[in-house]
Amino acid sequence: MLSLKKKTVEKRSPLKVPPLRLPGQSVQEEIDKIFEKFTDVALYVGMMTFLAVLEWMRYFHNSPPQPVLYSLIAVPFWIYGIWRGVGFKRKLRNLKQARDGERSVGQSLERLREKGYRVLHDMVGKGFNVDHLLIGPTGVYTVETKTISKPSRGSCEITYDGEHVRINGFQPDRDPIIQAKAQASWVRGLVHDSTGKSVDVRPIVLYPGWFVKKQCRVVKVWVINPDQLESYLKNEQQVLGPSDIHLVEYAMTFHMRNASNGK
Repeated sequence: MLSLKKKTVEKRSPLKVPPLRLPGQSVQEEIDKIFEKFTDVALYVGMMTFLAVLEWMRYFHNSPPQPVLYSLIAVPFWIYGIWRGVGFKRKLRNLKQARDGERSVGQSLERLREKGYRVLHDMVGKGFNVDHLLIGPTGVYTVETKTISKPSRGSCEITYDGEHVRINGFQPDRDPIIQAKAQASWVRGLVHDSTGKSVDVRPIVLYPGWFVKKQCRVVKVWVINPDQLESYLKNEQQVLGPSDIHLVEYAMTFHMRNASNGK
C-alpha cells in the first residue's frame, strides 16, 4: 500500500530581517507582562471562590457542609487579589501614559524626515532603552520622553538650570539628566565601535504638555517641550553629510535587528 503520510517540511519566516521596533514598544511589553501576572492572580482568586461557592451549594443541598472552612481559606486570596489588583491598576495607568507619550513624540519626530533626519525608536540596551534616536544633518541625538502627570490646578512648570530639573519645584526621584547622559554615552560608543567614526551625541529630554523654563543658556542636555525641538535643531550647525547619516543609520539599524534576534 502507498503511504499517505506527508513528509514533514521545516518552515521558516518569509522575512529576511525582523522589523524595527515601534515607539513605546518596551513600555507595551511591560504592560503585557502585568496582564500576564494579573491573569495568574485572577486564576487563584477565582479558584478559591469557586471552592467556597461549591461548599455553600453542598450546604443548601444537605450535604456535609464546610462553607466556613472554605470561606476562611478564600479570604486571604481575596485580600491578596484586591491588593495586587490595585497595584496593577496604578502601574498600568502609569505605563499606558508613558507608552502614549512615547508614541506621541515618535509621531512628531517622524515629521523631521522631511528635514533630512532619520528616526529610530525603542533602541534596547542591557537593562535600559533609548526611546528615540535622531540622526540628521546637525548630528545624532538620543531622545528620552518623560510623560509626567500634571496637577489639575495650580502651577505646571518645569525649570532647568543646566544641571538639575525641577517639576513644580520638586526634584524627580530619578535624575533625567544623568539618565540622558548615560544613554548618549552608550550610543556614542556604539557608533564608534560600529563605524570607526567619532560622532558627538547630544542627549535630549522631552516633557510633553509641560512648559519648560530654561535658566541657563549653554547646556549639554536639552530639556524642552516636543514643540520646541524643531526650532532648536534649526539653530544647530550642519556636521553630518548624507553619507555619514546613512552610515550611522545603517549601523544602528543593524544593531537593533541583532538585538531583536538575541545576538
